[in-house]
Amino acid sequence: LWFSYGGKTREALLALVAAFNAEQPEHRLSPVYQGDYFELLAKLRTSLHAGRAPAVTHVVAEVMPYLVEAGVLEPLDGLPGLEGDLGLALPLSQQGAFDGPVPPRLYGVPFNRSTPIAYLNGSVMKELGREPPATWDELRDFASAATKGDEASRRWGFSVPIDWWFWVAMLGQAGGNPADASGRFTLGGEAGVRALALMQELVYERRVMRAPTGRDYNAWQVQNADFLAGRVAMIWTSTAFVRYLEDNAKFPVVCAPLPRQERAAVPTGGTMFVMPKGSPPAWQEAAARFIAFMARPDRSNEFATKTGYIPVTRAGVASLTEAGYYAKKPNDRVAVDQLGSVMPWPWHKELFRVQREVVQARLESAVLERQSARVALDGARAPIEASP
Repeated sequence: LWFSYGGKTREALLALVAAFNAEQPEHRLSPVYQGDYFELLAKLRTSLHAGRAPAVTHVVAEVMPYLVEAGVLEPLDGLPGLEGDLGLALPLSQQGAFDGPVPPRLYGVPFNRSTPIAYLNGSVMKELGREPPATWDELRDFASAATKGDEASRRWGFSVPIDWWFWVAMLGQAGGNPADASGRFTLGGEAGVRALALMQELVYERRVMRAPTGRDYNAWQVQNADFLAGRVAMIWTSTAFVRYLEDNAKFPVVCAPLPRQERAAVPTGGTMFVMPKGSPPAWQEAAARFIAFMARPDRSNEFATKTGYIPVTRAGVASLTEAGYYAKKPNDRVAVDQLGSVMPWPWHKELFRVQREVVQARLESAVLERQSARVALDGARAPIEASP
């Protein structure tokens, strides 16, 4: 089993691997850490080329169309333990996470799935006498009210990584979609421009948003540190950090849905379990049994409640609700409730390339180097439209 991440998430996964090995001793999985999501993916590509891929791994959902179209994943439906309906929460599953035409075969089972949510410093909310912002205008007002101090000691009102995931959330809130009904990448048209312009406005015109330094998950870690230190009053990040931020903050942490403009909208994030082609039959059976084990409501709930990720089964969410878990842990409920506002990704083999190689750098240029939002996104569309 190749896996990513550390901290509480790693601890939770390793405990479940140990439980699987104890429960089904005829199978034994050896977990091997392979860096962050993108490092794991690079190693997976190399291992597939060399014929040395692991029996099972997890990959970000956005790369699944590429891997499936490349023919390097085993179909999972019908394998031991994966027959029939797994009771998966639709927006987190392969069929619900993507707009069609999605392959009817099952290639990925949801693992650590998430949505972006807002985290607020409860002490600052009390100080200001404000509730979490529900609209973009309220976001502007809250961030302005919460910002105070000079440049050296400023408490910023808002922070969000300059990242494709959060920009897509804003794009959706502005009424757009990354691709049109035919699957052509439009990057949201005017909605995409408005989303990027909002980040620029908060950073440069209102001076209420701190753009986290660093790229990829380094920026997310910097932002978490700023939030815990009280240097930022509100951040947007993954529901994956609920436990971590609650456990380490010296103030009440309040989670809330992302604000809307034209509509409520969030993308899903996180990974799917997949089985690379090429393993011997005994390895495939062990991998399938493990994926089925992890998709069980009890095991999915164990992982979710230890981390903040979303339980991946309908029965799992129902059992936590009935047990009163969400009444005691309302922050965990936010991402579950936001599943009704999920924007499916386009099932397109170029999705991951568009994200990583085309759009991401242009978002950073627009916000960090003050390039025009329209120019940046026009520049992103050009190589997409030129590709075959």
